[in-house]
Amino acid sequence: MTDSPRPQWLYRIVPIRPEMVGAPTDEEAAVVEAHFAYLVSLRDRGDLILAGRTQEDVGTWGITIFEAADEAAARGVMQRDPAVAGGVFEATLFPYAVAVARDGLAD
Repeated sequence: MTDSPRPQWLYRIVPIRPEMVGAPTDEEAAVVEAHFAYLVSLRDRGDLILAGRTQEDVGTWGITIFEAADEAAARGVMQRDPAVAGGVFEATLFPYAVAVARDGLAD
């Protein structure tokens, strides 16, 4: 028998400076690059389910859906995101459950 799946979480991110996506400063661009690398590391260790953003230059927002043992661990994942820790994105955490997925992630 397989282990039960870990709880799923979603954090929604919104740029602190709305124009940042279309016209980032050098510092913001570096932080966003570190944010992307962080997401890749979550994927590589098997925690990330998916991450992405809407495609507007202004008014965009993103989501990260991942697994973590509990809310404290999930909050830690969100707070360690370089773009959240660096103050480039504001983030909000939600408990989440994938209901239907193309690749069979849902139970």
